[in-house]
Amino acid sequence: MTENATYTGNETGNTEKQQAQNLNNTGDDMKVDANQDELTEGTPSTAVTETMTGLHEECDRLRAERDSLLDRLARLQAEFDNARKREQRERADYRSFAIGDAVEQFLPVLDNFKLALSSKGSAEQLRTGVELIAKQMDEVLRSLNVTPVETVGHPFDPRFHEALESVERPDVPDHQVIEETRRGYRIKDRLLRPALVKIAVNPNVSEA
Repeated sequence: MTENATYTGNETGNTEKQQAQNLNNTGDDMKVDANQDELTEGTPSTAVTETMTGLHEECDRLRAERDSLLDRLARLQAEFDNARKREQRERADYRSFAIGDAVEQFLPVLDNFKLALSSKGSAEQLRTGVELIAKQMDEVLRSLNVTPVETVGHPFDPRFHEALESVERPDVPDHQVIEETRRGYRIKDRLLRPALVKIAVNPNVSEA
């Protein structure tokens, strides 16, 4: 009886120890699982890491592309400014050259005027000299494609004429130029200055 009780007690004790050991093992397993969960939650997955890496690479690529475009824009702006300055300089040089060429052709005319002023000839001789100088100047103007505006005997044209006075003349067509007060000039089709003229007013045409 005593031996059975002892055996039973020992068996019961061993069972309790085994259960306690199982509980401890279960707790350890739960701790390991919890640690693994914490490790999993704290460490990004491979997919997230790859995505972040890809975003950084794309950002670096876009930044490099932006810097390249800004550099190209700055170079284009500099080239445009240089081309604009060069065009302005060339235009100024061409204008100076054109003016110099025109002035050079008028220098002989100026020389002849000075000779006429220093001449001791008669008034008739002086008049003849001035007429020759005026003719020489007309030739220089023609060489520069500058021609006088046609006036006397032609119809009044407001594009080339400026009416200074109207004169009643029944013997000429209405609005015909009868006198030139100041000569007008044009270079090819461009008007340099209009001619100042007097025009006829035919009363017969006006009454009709």
